[in-house]
Amino acid sequence: MAAPAHLTSETTLLPSIKGWELYLQDQAKSIYTIKAFIGDLNLAASYLPADVTLGKITTTDLNHFLNWLQNGRGIPCSPKSYARRITSLKSFFRWLFNNAVITTDPAEKIVQKSVISPLPVILTEEEIAKVMLVAKELRTAKKPDARPFTLLFLLLSTGIKKGECLGISLNHLELDDPDGPYVYIRYSGSQNRYKERKIDLSGEWVEAYQEYLKQYQPTDQLFPWSPRRLEYILEEIGNLAGLEKHLSFDMCRWTAVVSDWQDSVDQDLIRQKLGISKIQWREISQKLSKLNQLHPRTLA
Repeated sequence: MAAPAHLTSETTLLPSIKGWELYLQDQAKSIYTIKAFIGDLNLAASYLPADVTLGKITTTDLNHFLNWLQNGRGIPCSPKSYARRITSLKSFFRWLFNNAVITTDPAEKIVQKSVISPLPVILTEEEIAKVMLVAKELRTAKKPDARPFTLLFLLLSTGIKKGECLGISLNHLELDDPDGPYVYIRYSGSQNRYKERKIDLSGEWVEAYQEYLKQYQPTDQLFPWSPRRLEYILEEIGNLAGLEKHLSFDMCRWTAVVSDWQDSVDQDLIRQKLGISKIQWREISQKLSKLNQLHPRTLA
């Protein structure tokens, strides 16, 4: 979808932003991406003069806006938010320029700042052993409950995200494949199809899963509970294990991938397992290298 025909260099920002929102929707961008991008542009519109037209906006205007975000707005702007807002400006004005609405792109010369977020917190080998022991004890208790073990072991062995875990249906599990059991991580939106992948499952997990099926009898979703309920299950495991850390989906994901890194799994296989692009892998691999140095494997 090109820029709407009514947009010209004499159009002001707000109607232009609405046109860009329609374009993003047409490109099947996620509602979260659209919300963030449009919010960033509306913030720019609130800073710039209300009557300024697209053709009059300069690189200097945009740099003043970015400086205001960091130093004049009075509201903290994290490095990650700042970098995203630069991306929003560049994407918006590039769209206008490519569709001949403006003759020069004022955002082209803005320096894009890459942001490497802080290192994630992972479980140590000792802590992995503790949480797994708790999950096994719950599984074999007087009133056995296989759900904590099934959830925790799945996360620690596959490295899937919370949203991916919630999206697993029973028919995404293939337990009788000649090459071994696996889970198929699927996405509904076409823009995320590249993230779809198969991840191997262990026989131990399948055994626990069969117990879980008999106890809870899910009919569609693997874990038919709210995100908060599953988060609580992980928190409870961590508390019972005496962790000072907050056991979470994200912690399990990073713990799983660090374990693969330390097992010398091929890096491209790790990337594919995570469902991320080669560009995303650059930052992820840097973090994994640092985490490996901070948490060297010690147990035999």
